[in-house]
Amino acid sequence: MSFLATTPSSTILSPPYTLLGSGGKVSYLRLGRVEGYRRVTMRGGSENRKPLQKGRNLSIEAIQAVQSLKRAKKDLQQLDRVYDSKIRRLLKFDMMAVLRELLRQNECSLALKVFEDVRKEDWYKPQVSLYADIVSVLASNGLFEQVQIIHSYFKAETDLAPEIEGFNNLLKALVSYNLGELAMESYYLMKEVGCEPDKTSFRIVIKGLESTRESVDLRTVKKDAQELYGESLEFLEEEDEAATGISTH
Repeated sequence: MSFLATTPSSTILSPPYTLLGSGGKVSYLRLGRVEGYRRVTMRGGSENRKPLQKGRNLSIEAIQAVQSLKRAKKDLQQLDRVYDSKIRRLLKFDMMAVLRELLRQNECSLALKVFEDVRKEDWYKPQVSLYADIVSVLASNGLFEQVQIIHSYFKAETDLAPEIEGFNNLLKALVSYNLGELAMESYYLMKEVGCEPDKTSFRIVIKGLESTRESVDLRTVKKDAQELYGESLEFLEEEDEAATGISTH
């Protein structure tokens, strides 16, 4: 099943779902095949529906908000009403829980809409791990234009923590979907924010991009790895759970 945006909308991620890119450029969300990338098949709504995760990380308010958003997503006016009544009044913990639950259920457009509001909150602090999750879900659903835009948000963040696990997860997601240029940009950003790449980082970037035959220059990355771990780079061949399992799509 594929979707195609038709006309612009004033709501940033309501159908046809718009995203504000770098430089104020508006892009319209296009769910379906993007030229230059291999297609990832999206299942129908009933097949793609996952049960809500109940437990200490999802309150009753968060569960109700997710359910209400999913019921209203095909009606723009109803969606706006639900959003105002169910989402904007949520506390930080619940809003983040709703965002992560929507990502878990592959409700990409709804998750992006919530993320836009999360970024406007006074309490918002960028998390590399959250960006990694968003990129992974978007890429797995074939939404590569939106990956590009979300990554531009990521690069524009001014308060990123040196979160090594989050950066490695982001690198792995980008490499897995043949997004070599974005992976390299993330690697350099990683160093800029004071997060020193570890062996896993180098395995993901060097071995991953070499295996995908992406046309990127790895000389700087290899030089960095040699300065930290020796000229031979033998560690690249060591087993690493975090770096294994990279498969191109």
